Amino acid sequence: MTDFACVGAAYDTYSHSGRGRLRHDLVFRRLRAELPDRPLRVLDAGCGTGEMTLRLAAAGHLMTAADASDGMITVAADRLSDRPELAARVRFLQADVEVLDVGGERFDLVCCHGVLMYLDEPATAVARLSGMVAPGGVLSVLTKNRAATGFREALRGEYALARDLIESGTGVSVGHLGVRTRGDTAEELDRLATEHGLTPLPWQGVRVLNDHRAEEWDPEPDEYALALEAEWAASTRDPYRQVAPLVHTLARRTSAGSCL
Repeated sequence: MTDFACVGAAYDTYSHSGRGRLRHDLVFRRLRAELPDRPLRVLDAGCGTGEMTLRLAAAGHLMTAADASDGMITVAADRLSDRPELAARVRFLQADVEVLDVGGERFDLVCCHGVLMYLDEPATAVARLSGMVAPGGVLSVLTKNRAATGFREALRGEYALARDLIESGTGVSVGHLGVRTRGDTAEELDRLATEHGLTPLPWQGVRVLNDHRAEEWDPEPDEYALALEAEWAASTRDPYRQVAPLVHTLARRTSAGSCL
């Protein structure tokens, strides 16, 4: 697992770029559509610089934010200090997602966004996180889409690299942070969730139409709003979602005594 403190500045820049904002807005919008409008217990496993943690805390939820990188947690905590009204709703833990221990606590929402792509395999993390989902709760996983490896490179005109990736079927490439990443398919992630007692919900492709944009892409508000709505329309429809660079799967632990 990479220590992301060394790429923290690059990740923060990405998060505030047009491409990064599309990712966060699309995922947050989907979570809001799946969750009840009341305070929930939420685990953000791999919280990074705290973007989703702060969004969910601002929506009234009680957050446990965990990350393997002390540097990332420091950045997230600094961001939280600028939002003192949210401080009572957020606690931080330093832990790798594959060995994360919350003392048997269960959560109404467990998020693992942008983490699995940096692990050697997804099964260990999905098993551990699934066990932390309360009855009625949801597991939300965002990771690289193996089925779309090479598509971004082709759209950017990097044809030789795209051809190598497509023909090899490797599913492994270098991400925008300059770090090696590997992909998973929605079908594989749904299968893993099912093995641990969760029922998959329709999956979402994230950033179908604008992944080829330069990191400097910073659209005006009107253009961004139009881009977001087009992305939202494509995110749950085939064939569009199939070529999204990121796949967002959700699965619910159904129960007659649901806490949701």
